[in-house]
Order: sequence, then structure tokens, then C-alpha cells
Amino acid sequence: MSGAASGGGREGGRSLKTRVKTAKRRSASSTQWLQRQLNDPYVALARRDGWRSRAAYKLIEIDDRYRLLKPGQRIVDLGAAPGGWAQVAARRIGAQEGKGKVVGIDLLEVEPIAGVDFQVMDFLDPEAPARLKAMLGGLADGVMSDMAANTTGHKKTDHLRIVHLAELAADFAGEVLAPGGFFLAKVFQGGTEGELLARLKRDFATVRHVKPKASRAESAELYVLATGFRGAQSPA
Repeated sequence: MSGAASGGGREGGRSLKTRVKTAKRRSASSTQWLQRQLNDPYVALARRDGWRSRAAYKLIEIDDRYRLLKPGQRIVDLGAAPGGWAQVAARRIGAQEGKGKVVGIDLLEVEPIAGVDFQVMDFLDPEAPARLKAMLGGLADGVMSDMAANTTGHKKTDHLRIVHLAELAADFAGEVLAPGGFFLAKVFQGGTEGELLARLKRDFATVRHVKPKASRAESAELYVLATGFRGAQSPA
């Protein structure tokens, strides 16, 4: 990965960035997204290395730094499509060789990946935690979520939406994690996640924010990582 993002798309003082013309049926925002994709070094790396998405490099970087994924673990990937994070987890815990288990949950069908059990399921369904534990054969060692709510273009609203989604994922994690487990979820930079952080600090030994290099520099995207789960809390 070293040097993957270097160069800035310029060589000899001339820009080598690919420009995308706005098609009649394509909005300006979708054109901008397509241009980012075409000029994103991590998109090219993902194609070269066989990862489902550029997001795989975010988890690789976080795991290289904090050593979350270990052989034989049981891992849950919420909002798994298109499968980049589940793919990384399966390789790192040895699920492809029958060590541990990775379950990916999404509302959409996901193309199969060796070592991953994809389930079309709403994790907010009251029966989801019990179903998940049955699939895993016990409690999870880690719950990961790279989910993002649909954006409205209104920064404050979008921030509240993604933090709420992270709170729901944390609730789910609290029901399925084994003591000592970890929780990793996408949030946005901002000051409205105080309640989420307070809850995580109560339930986990260590809570920190992480921004991997594979996250786009202009993005407010951030990840919250909680490790050392203390065990399910009794209802207040």
C-alpha cells in the first residue's frame, strides 16, 4: 500500500486526471462521483488486488495498526455489500481454511465470497441477534459496520443520520459480542456523537477515533473503534 496515493495524478507538471463529461441523463453529482472513482488510486488497487471495493484498504489499514482480526474468530459485517470488509476479514481469520466464521448481513443480495456466509436480513429485526448467534455458533468476537445512511446534501442532517445508524449498530453489537470483543463503525467528524461515545466508553475498555489513509482526504468520514467489550449490560 505504501506510495499508493502518491503522485497526485500529475507527471512532468501536467495533470493526468481523467475528466468525465456530463451525459444528458447523468446528474452533476453522479458525474463528480464517477470522476472521483476513475481518479482514485485505491479503486485501481482494489481491481488489481482482487478486493470487492476500495473500502477493503480502510479495514486493512485499521487492522494492521490495531490487530483486531485473529485466526479462528467469529466476525459480523453489518451492511456488508459489496463485500470488501467481509472479504478482508475472511482472509485474516482464516475462514477460507475453515478457521472461524464471517457472517455478512445486508438488505441486498451479495455475490458469494469464499469463507463468508452472506445473509439477506435487517439487523434491526428483533429476531436478528438470535439468528446471528445461531449462524455463528456462539457470540461474536467482532462487529464491523461500514454502513452510511443515504445522504441529503444537508451536512448536519447527514451527520445525525450516520451517527444514529452507528448507535443502532452499537446496540446490535451489545447483544451479540463476546466479552473482550471489538466494535468498529463509520461515523462523521462532528460534535453530535457524545451519547454514542459515552455508551461505548461504558461498555468497552478503550474507545478511539480512527481515520485511515484510504478514506478520501476531503471526506468527513471517520471510524469509531471500541475494544475490550465488558459484556452485555443489564437493562437500566
